[in-house]
Amino acid sequence: MTVGGFQSRLIQLPPLAKRLIIAVIDAVVLASVLALTIFILHQGVLPANPQFTWLFLAVVILGIPILSSQGLYRAIIRFVNARMVVGVLRAMVILTAVLTGMVGISGLETGTQLASFVLLFYVFSVFALVSSRFAMRAVVADRCAGGERVAIYGAGRAGLRLVAAASNHRDFMPVLFIDDNRELQGRTIAGLPVINSARAAEMLALLRVDRVLLAMPSAGRRRRKQIIDSFSNQSVRLQTVPDIGDLLTGKARLEDIRDVDVADLLGRETVPPHLNLLDACIRGKSVMVTGAGGSIGSELCRQIIELGPRRLVLFDLGEHNLYQIDQELKSLRQARKLDVEVVALLGSVHHRDRVRGAIAAFGVQTLYHAAAYKHVPIVEYNMIEGIHNNIIGTWHTAEAAEEAGVETFVLISTDKAVLPVNVMGATKRFAELVLQAMAERGSKTRFCMVRFGNVLESSGSVVPLFRKQIRDGGPVTVTHRDVIRYFMTIPEAAQLVIQAGSMGQGGDVFVLDMGEPVRIADLAERMINLMGFTVRDEANPEGDIAIRYTGLRQGEKLYEELLIGTDVARTEHPMIMRAMEESLPWPKVRHFLAQFQLAGNAFDCEQTLNLLLESVNGFVPVSEGIDDLVWQARQTDLNSAATMTGKAAMSPPVSNGSPVDVESGRRA
Repeated sequence: MTVGGFQSRLIQLPPLAKRLIIAVIDAVVLASVLALTIFILHQGVLPANPQFTWLFLAVVILGIPILSSQGLYRAIIRFVNARMVVGVLRAMVILTAVLTGMVGISGLETGTQLASFVLLFYVFSVFALVSSRFAMRAVVADRCAGGERVAIYGAGRAGLRLVAAASNHRDFMPVLFIDDNRELQGRTIAGLPVINSARAAEMLALLRVDRVLLAMPSAGRRRRKQIIDSFSNQSVRLQTVPDIGDLLTGKARLEDIRDVDVADLLGRETVPPHLNLLDACIRGKSVMVTGAGGSIGSELCRQIIELGPRRLVLFDLGEHNLYQIDQELKSLRQARKLDVEVVALLGSVHHRDRVRGAIAAFGVQTLYHAAAYKHVPIVEYNMIEGIHNNIIGTWHTAEAAEEAGVETFVLISTDKAVLPVNVMGATKRFAELVLQAMAERGSKTRFCMVRFGNVLESSGSVVPLFRKQIRDGGPVTVTHRDVIRYFMTIPEAAQLVIQAGSMGQGGDVFVLDMGEPVRIADLAERMINLMGFTVRDEANPEGDIAIRYTGLRQGEKLYEELLIGTDVARTEHPMIMRAMEESLPWPKVRHFLAQFQLAGNAFDCEQTLNLLLESVNGFVPVSEGIDDLVWQARQTDLNSAATMTGKAAMSPPVSNGSPVDVESGRRA
């Protein structure tokens, strides 16, 4: 077996086997030190006294438990530091005192020789035990030298534990601590130098560091953003690690490290929820979520089930998504011992009878309507289906909820409903108008809607797309250099939706505080840098990943708003505002709904677009004409047919040799 193979086998041994090996080595070291001490005291001769045999047994039998009592077998081989040395010093004080007593009582050594025994044994044993540990550390460190060189940001308890976890991992080689605590800077901890963040760029280059691991579990979002910003111009990969406790217990592996949470790039500090608002519409109630398998719908379900509903009804058209969230929630219910009935139902919000039957059968009291088509270009290319799902589907679900006696109905809306420039935004705004009108006409069901911007990591979000493009080597595609968007995390959005729904009085439009808008081009650059690459552009033609600007997509605009007007009121939650916006009377909304149905049944995209323009105030499409793909294909066929008909009318009759009637064009 090669030396490298031996080292690899040694590293891969289970912890108990490693501790046993170290204990055996310590036993040999202690016995050897005792023999050396006696050899020196007796001028190169080992006395043939049977009592010395018992002394050798005692040094092993007593020495190993004493060393263990100082935690020396809990430490990982590479985790050798000042604490280990102190532990050896204390252990050897205890063992030397015990052995001295035994030697003195037995009369093996007396007077000056006894004092010499104490001094020699203590000094030799401390030196030998510490040296053996540094030697073992060198063996393991040499094996790990081929791994990636990592710096750890945070030299506190989490950082030390991370070094311990990385020490037995062949793929990682910790070489540096970065910490802003001045008391730690300039020191060596766990064998690694500690520097401040101001020297990070210099030292990372000098030590050829491949990645930086964040070990600051208690740092808030704002502080983490400051740290991330300090590395944004360096081509070093910045990552976070699983919970340190999970690493040490084996629940998580070091391979589970991930790129920094994009939410940290926003620096948004989450606001603690108001428990009374979370409970009001959920605890002890039967709750239903439409679109339960989607990004927002599934997160709503995860949070709702933790709030103690009596029943949670999952309603979704997609079989695969419904199956996944159903299995996840049932596993969560079992793990947390939650007394919640989970019901998974296939169905479409288009079908009023199916929705009403589901609501009535399971006594739904609160309904979160998350089912919608939200991808702007897809809805632009499938106009009729988008309108049918987002407008007619919302109306049918709301009517079914009202008929079945649902107490609270919450619509998940979008910032694209504000002064919409695309079909998707216009359909979501009309869906809001439907609920506003139903509330104004009078209803026992409290209708409200919650409007917010983009959520990170959702299906269709730029974040997972950018991450995939970077891993594939680029280019990263951005629609426009100046496009900006509001972002929040899916869990935060779902939590605020639940709280906003509890404040609804009827017809309310709630708007979530999205913080500062983010320039998408800046987001792409930072993600490239934080994943350890450089941006390739005119200033840096040798960079790793290029950013390619593709132009605004169908129906897309540079920026989004959250309010149609300026009339907005604060609520009891600092992140939730109530917008005072215009609405339409129910007879007018009902008229438009009937017209939408007629136009949809006839697949009349022109009429449908005109209805949207007439009903949704502020709707100014950025696309010229109609982008629906089926409509365009039909128009192409009609134009082709018309062209062929015109050509046939103008062409003279063609003879194939038979007599032709010139006036009729028919063959004789």
